[in-house]
Amino acid sequence: MEQALYIYNTLTRKKEVFRPLHAPHVGMYVCGPTVYGDAHLGHARPAITFDIVFRFLKHAGYKVRYVRNITDVGHLEHDADEGEDKIAKKARLEQLEPMEVAQYYTNRYHEAMDALGCLPPSIEPHATGHIIEQQQLVQQILDNGFAYESNGSIYFDVEKYDKVHKYGVLSGRSLENVKDASRDLAGVGEKKNQADFALWKAAQPEHIMRWPSPWSDGFPGWHCECTAMGRKYLGDHFDIHGGGMDLIFPHHECEIAQAVASQGDDMVKYWVHNNMITINGQKMGKSLGNFITLPEFFSGKHPKLEQAYSPMTIRFFILQAHYRSTVDFSNEALQAAEKGLERLLDAWRALNAIQPVDKDGSIGTDFAAQLKAKCYDAMCDDFNTPIVISHLFEAARVINSILDKKETIAADALEDLKAVFSLFAFDLLGIKAGAGTAAGNGSDAREEAFGKVVDMLLEQRAKAKANKDWATSDMIRDNLAALGFEVKDTKDGFSWKLNK
Repeated sequence: MEQALYIYNTLTRKKEVFRPLHAPHVGMYVCGPTVYGDAHLGHARPAITFDIVFRFLKHAGYKVRYVRNITDVGHLEHDADEGEDKIAKKARLEQLEPMEVAQYYTNRYHEAMDALGCLPPSIEPHATGHIIEQQQLVQQILDNGFAYESNGSIYFDVEKYDKVHKYGVLSGRSLENVKDASRDLAGVGEKKNQADFALWKAAQPEHIMRWPSPWSDGFPGWHCECTAMGRKYLGDHFDIHGGGMDLIFPHHECEIAQAVASQGDDMVKYWVHNNMITINGQKMGKSLGNFITLPEFFSGKHPKLEQAYSPMTIRFFILQAHYRSTVDFSNEALQAAEKGLERLLDAWRALNAIQPVDKDGSIGTDFAAQLKAKCYDAMCDDFNTPIVISHLFEAARVINSILDKKETIAADALEDLKAVFSLFAFDLLGIKAGAGTAAGNGSDAREEAFGKVVDMLLEQRAKAKANKDWATSDMIRDNLAALGFEVKDTKDGFSWKLNK
């Protein structure tokens, strides 16, 4: 693909032409989950956002190494430097080993991501598997004079760093702003400055998760893992670092400071952030207690949910908004997404039912070519999925016109249209063609068998109609309607869809 791709870089606050450091190779690191509970809708958004980036870069011909971490140690309550480790707290409450908790919720996260159609990353490193690399990072920062020891803990000296480099380049915050916002937090006694952040924490006697180090038996600060693992798997400099906007400060700001303090410059060329999922205008998050887990969405078992929503409905709901815009949860919005997805899948089914004409049709090969060009334009404009979806809806309108005999299409134009529709809807947006909108539909093979049974019943109905056996014809139609099937008689036979 020769077309230029533009990506919004949070660091420069503008769209930039994407030029990989070592083309055709691309390195992308995305912050993954802290595994102490089920993934919620807020976790689905970065996973789907960067799945789109991963898919499109690969389609564009790049060899992408996509690294997404698992945080299984060091993430303390309220993202602070004091308090209990989130995973250790869950383990204590449930009387389990911390790694039992981490493994259980990692497995659950993988199941949810697979259901959402997210491709697995190239590498999925765990923080606990990279303690040595994190200790090495801490030692480099100490050696360069940007950290200090206090009671066995190591803290990053933000004020000293800010005098040599600039702290706050990503978030736009000044050191004074950070100090003002930090004064009322606990733990200032151990730090020179409240804005300083932990690189290594000495473990209290009751802390289960601990490792030996030159400074104390303890555990790494939350910010260290991504810097250490990004460097290990992608090198001192790589192309894209992604995550939610809530990570810009302090997490990603601290990552930049760690990289510069240890090696002299930032590792990352393009910082890319998706916006938040909100409920009534407030960020959805575990720490706020206002979240709905993905298994709850799939089952419908939550007081805020009016029904179950399939994984593909959730994916389509998220893709209907640009990744940098806020998405506010409501049942009405999800139900609208469900209808929109069904409309798209109906168009695909209709496209495969169309009989081409022998001569030139009113819809020529130029229609598919123009559709492809418009969809590429949208994807190359900072992965603008809602615009792609709008173009596919326009194609759906034309497809339905052909099905209703208002337009005609020849075989070559039909094949071109199928290829373009499939490329953008399924390969790049990641919608599963056989998924339907009802939750729990199962595998594509089961979907195909299920569809064949319905087709067989409708063929029996067609025979009954041909024999003027209206009673049998009406019985089949009414029974299917009672089960939620909408049957439509067409000039070429019939079509159907499941409405629930």
